[in-house]
Amino acid sequence: MREERPPEAERRTPPEIAAYLDMLAAERGAAKNTLEAYRRDLDDYFGHLADEGLDLAEIEAADLRAYVASLEPRGLKPASAARRLSCIRGFHKFLYAEGLAESDPSAPLTGPRRGRALPKVLSVAEVDRLLATARAQIDAAVEAEAPGQARRAQRMLCLLELLYATGLRVSELIALPRSAASTRERYLVVRGKGGRERLVPLTELARDAMRRHLAASPSDAPWLFPADSESGHLTRQAFARDLKAAAEAAGLRADKVSPHVLRHAFASHLLHNGADLRIVQELLGHADISTTQIYTHVLDDRLKSMVRDLHPLMDEPSGPDGATEVQP
Repeated sequence: MREERPPEAERRTPPEIAAYLDMLAAERGAAKNTLEAYRRDLDDYFGHLADEGLDLAEIEAADLRAYVASLEPRGLKPASAARRLSCIRGFHKFLYAEGLAESDPSAPLTGPRRGRALPKVLSVAEVDRLLATARAQIDAAVEAEAPGQARRAQRMLCLLELLYATGLRVSELIALPRSAASTRERYLVVRGKGGRERLVPLTELARDAMRRHLAASPSDAPWLFPADSESGHLTRQAFARDLKAAAEAAGLRADKVSPHVLRHAFASHLLHNGADLRIVQELLGHADISTTQIYTHVLDDRLKSMVRDLHPLMDEPSGPDGATEVQP
């Protein structure tokens, strides 16, 4: 049984881990949460090596396989085990590339099989219902002469229009500057993960929603969605809570709707209507196309119809059993 290791504050980070994390931060712009996750994974790995009496310089592929095999009995799901193996692979590859190890024992390893869950997606009709309900709530609040309620309803409509029009991450959306609503440009410059900047086009509906929200909520705050919070702007939790209430008002299941689900809807609906996968990758701010490829399930029907409508052999006459007759 693994002995209890001292609390993190009392442990000294091994120099190999410290060097690897420094590289991730400096060269790849890894976020603080990412670095902490990698630190925890490598700390667990080093703990395993210590328990087994293994020296880092003498690790072989068989030792890594034994470590990976030990993860499932400890309760790690395949996705978590695969992520941990990916971290350890990157670590050993770094040591080898920097001349800190004579070989890379992780090279022969293959990751545990894992299914990739399809993202939850709202239909176009469901998104339309969500937006229509938000507009109706504004009208109802104005008619009832409830200015506070009208401001909150206008803010929700602005959040919904922006999120569905741009596919922003919720962290990017809630931290938009107030100047975004008054720009004459038809796009936003967004700083995403790793400090990477990207251009995100704005629809006229989204621009109009921002202008109306700005007019309804005069403020000296620098944020488009100011709030009484530590950050000074709307929090993820508050937006998620209000979005659940908006979903229920629209007759949708609250557990089916979240800020991330609307981001999924943005990507899936674009692809379904013919958008290029690489363009969607850029709009979402994904560093790797493999992250965007989870949305390709929505392309099946469109690809089938394209082959049916555009393939030259589809014009050939069919036999009585539906098979294409091929002339000798």
